[in-house]
Amino acid sequence: MDLDDIDRQIIAQLQGDGRRPFTQIANELGVSEGLVRYRVQRLTREKVMQVVGIADPLKIGFDLMVMVGIRVTPGMVREVADRVGKFPEASYVASIGGDLDLLLEVVCRDTAHFADLLNNRLHHIEGITSTQTFLILEIHKMAYGWGVPDAPAGERPRPHLPVPRE
Repeated sequence: MDLDDIDRQIIAQLQGDGRRPFTQIANELGVSEGLVRYRVQRLTREKVMQVVGIADPLKIGFDLMVMVGIRVTPGMVREVADRVGKFPEASYVASIGGDLDLLLEVVCRDTAHFADLLNNRLHHIEGITSTQTFLILEIHKMAYGWGVPDAPAGERPRPHLPVPRE
């Protein structure tokens, strides 16, 4: 999906405050509230962004967060990623380069919950050859407001486009 300058600015504003009213965003960008509403709906529908409340799991009753590095049989990375991504405990799944093939972040109630996940579910997935676990002791920074890259040279914002009807 091609993003223009208006899309980028809307995303950046919502990264700073996901509850920011569309009227404020529209005023700041010099566009209509309807345009902002349409763009946010389009960006979420196309899965470019999602607006969610983020909490530190270690502060709301979960006692264990673990990063699990996974080695996978060649050619099975996507299949394994899809399977581990369906675990309710999974909060992050990424294909990575280096000695490991996947990085999985899980949030568990306690050590027994994680041991069950690791030994009775994760290790039984076809294609996983080994795992390496990294216990998260404390979160020092959890940020999601990294901004949006600038538009390619020559691209101009189009703030006065008509709002399409769905």
